[in-house]
Amino acid sequence: MSKDNTSALSRREFIKGSVIGLASLPTLSYGSLVEKEEAEKAKIVLFRTQDRKEGVREVLKFLDFPSVRGKRVLLKPNFNTADPAPGSTHNDTLSQLIQEIDKRGASEMAIGERSGPPATQSVLEDKGIFELAKKLDTKIINFEDLEEKDWVQFNPQGNHWNNGFYIPRPVVESDYVVSTCCLKTHQYGGVFTLSIKLAVGLTPKSLMSELHNQRRNAMRKMIAEINLGYKPQLIVLDGVEAFVDGGPMTGTKKTANVFLAGRDRIAIDAVGIAILKDLGSNEAIMGRKIFEQEQIARAVELSLGISSPDQIEFITPDEASREYAKKLRSVLLQG
Repeated sequence: MSKDNTSALSRREFIKGSVIGLASLPTLSYGSLVEKEEAEKAKIVLFRTQDRKEGVREVLKFLDFPSVRGKRVLLKPNFNTADPAPGSTHNDTLSQLIQEIDKRGASEMAIGERSGPPATQSVLEDKGIFELAKKLDTKIINFEDLEEKDWVQFNPQGNHWNNGFYIPRPVVESDYVVSTCCLKTHQYGGVFTLSIKLAVGLTPKSLMSELHNQRRNAMRKMIAEINLGYKPQLIVLDGVEAFVDGGPMTGTKKTANVFLAGRDRIAIDAVGIAILKDLGSNEAIMGRKIFEQEQIARAVELSLGISSPDQIEFITPDEASREYAKKLRSVLLQG
């Protein structure tokens, strides 16, 4: 068993014993939630394409990630709303990802999400996810429908939440978590919404007013802190289209024609921001160095992944992808 799988298992077993109702949950110690990552390279597969199905196939073909064979896999998309990609995960990306996971021998799969502001049920209906899931023999878990006993509290030392935050029990107890995110800016304080911010959809809607309380000016740090509650084994970013301003539902759209895959949330987001910089984005993106962005800086403090751009190693299947990776490498090193 790999180091990552051993860590995930021990953390899951520890948390299982702490799942009780929202009203009286114990504080879990910071040290038991996160382990110091070794300063090693984070491998990111980059593939240039405008075909989403091909993009998913190629990045998974070249990424070395833990086996899903025999595992119960929970797939977390970006369904904040039902707006077309990159406002939400494209159905082609989601369906191809499910098929690739199934082909690799997962015992069962579930799509888990909490949308907002719209009701999760209506977002799933509007996007045709119930039909897609039925066709692909995949379960759907609407986190908005969970009972109190099905939320786990995390309240690590030094976090910026009033009383910590909550993660759905199905995520905490899943054998394997896959995240798939979009490439876009966020106009409501998040600055960008890539893999780290995807975790906001793992928290109850009741916490959103606290997260968006700008008087505390801690939103981006709080976003990073949610990631202490879970660790995806695989992350796929659909960058065929991007919002370079506005977002997360609608915004100024540009074409990037790129897919990314990796296991390190900080590395994925750093490369995503580099792509936004290359495309030409808003001042919040262009006017600050990548590793000085608050989501990234706080994630580094929490040892959620790499701590510098020189720890990113690109894997590229073809010449077009290699040339673009070279360009992004320069952006990353310049900040």
